[in-house]
Amino acid sequence: MDARGELRLTKHHGAGNDFLVLLDPDDRRPLSAPEARALCDRHRGLGADGVLRAVSGRGPAELAMELRNADGGVAEMSGNGIRCLVQAAVDGGMVGSGTVMVQTMGGLRSVEFRPGPEAGFGYGRVDMGPGRLGDEIGPDVLGEARWGQRVDMGNPHVVLFGAEPGDDTFSRVGPRWERSVEGGANVEFVWPGPGAGELTLRVWERGAGETQACGTGTCAVVAAAHAHGEVGTRVRVHNPGGPLDVELGESGISLAGPTQKVGDVTVDEVVLAALVDRLDAELDAGHVTSIRGATSGGAATEVATRQ
Repeated sequence: MDARGELRLTKHHGAGNDFLVLLDPDDRRPLSAPEARALCDRHRGLGADGVLRAVSGRGPAELAMELRNADGGVAEMSGNGIRCLVQAAVDGGMVGSGTVMVQTMGGLRSVEFRPGPEAGFGYGRVDMGPGRLGDEIGPDVLGEARWGQRVDMGNPHVVLFGAEPGDDTFSRVGPRWERSVEGGANVEFVWPGPGAGELTLRVWERGAGETQACGTGTCAVVAAAHAHGEVGTRVRVHNPGGPLDVELGESGISLAGPTQKVGDVTVDEVVLAALVDRLDAELDAGHVTSIRGATSGGAATEVATRQ
């Protein structure tokens, strides 16, 4: 927030997974769940899958990242979001390009970022940490999937491997598995191709619904598919918004892909407060439905605290 009562943000996307970014180096302007919902609303607000706030880091971290999904709920980590956050921080002079250490609610992450050859474009490689395989999903509840696997990427995922799902299956099964974990899970439907050793996914993100890409989900599907013998250690994963590249290593998983800055956004604080009040009133009155993908009737669920 500046002296004129304006909130200055930038908008970015990574493979179509779009975020609003607030640079707040002195940690003076936290964003509430209702404010995040209002900003992310694609019809009444600015529209985004989530809002990121960058504050100055401590210790080895140059930055700390806070992320709220479109429903206002806190998320631990986003592979696409963290690249967008670093791009905004580089553009805004908070950090330089190269290797940037970022503290997330899912742990400390390393991002190698370089600006692209064209204005607004960049490319980042993220050390995503390990993909911890959880329980396999029993065949009695799999439905049309060939196998299912829970994966922890610092945030929870349910990976369903099989054929490409139809729209009805996707919109019905995605929310059901999202609700299978307290606080919500991200749900990835994944199938082989189009190239040899490649994968294609469609993702239902907690707190956002269907999105164009999911970085942690991309890593989760590769970790699970490799464990099931479907792919090797270097895999291109085709998200609806574009391909992302994953490499499995002994120390963890790396995710690489592009970012693009879309533009600069100025929001009047008085206007934002009025929008929050109006949306809350409409939600309370049942005049509008909750943000798609919300886990509890539009109310944000706090699922993590900063480490």
